[in-house]
Amino acid sequence: MIKVLIVDDDFMVAKVHAGFIQRTPGFAVVGAAHTGAQAIAETERLQPDLVLLDIHLPDINGLDLMHRLREVAPELDVLVISAAREVETVRRALRGGIVHYLIKPFSQADLQERLEHYRSAYQGLDLAKDVAEQSDVNRVFGLDRVERPLPKGCSAETLKLVEAALATAPGDLSAAEVAEQLGTSRVSARRYLEYLHDEGALDVRLKYGVGRPERRYVVKRR
Repeated sequence: MIKVLIVDDDFMVAKVHAGFIQRTPGFAVVGAAHTGAQAIAETERLQPDLVLLDIHLPDINGLDLMHRLREVAPELDVLVISAAREVETVRRALRGGIVHYLIKPFSQADLQERLEHYRSAYQGLDLAKDVAEQSDVNRVFGLDRVERPLPKGCSAETLKLVEAALATAPGDLSAAEVAEQLGTSRVSARRYLEYLHDEGALDVRLKYGVGRPERRYVVKRR
């Protein structure tokens, strides 16, 4: 469960946001603070995973507060929720390492979309593995739905055939085996396989023998 602290000077707004969060699976509101001083104390006491942070607070600017909060909770993530629309404010927030910037007013669906992205991307990156793939990094930056162009000389039709060969294989396949199935060159098959690996769709296993290890590809388990 992802623990969330809400920091907003308006009691009613904080209550509404808490309701939004409580209706989002995987998240729990652990507290609320309405001043910077309260936010520091509650962050130190509760050690939340995520703070929903307003910028306009009565005793401190929220962006200045963000650094103070991380002094008492170094692993803290921050999602800014504010009516501030100034470009320089948004830039400063981004430079401060926020996970998202949501402009008020917003709907429950708007907030839930950002929370779900945070859960799948940021939390998933922390827990899934020790070494990140490019696809993991793409997911954090919201690029998981953006496909890179195919390598020069490759076609979408052949890519689908390569994917089908791997999906129906009883185990892993080498580039030579894929090439033999599809009637293409080994170099061409290798190009498609490496593309799919870079996209995070395949895992690579090395088979050691005489000479250079053979790269064998298998569909990544989700």
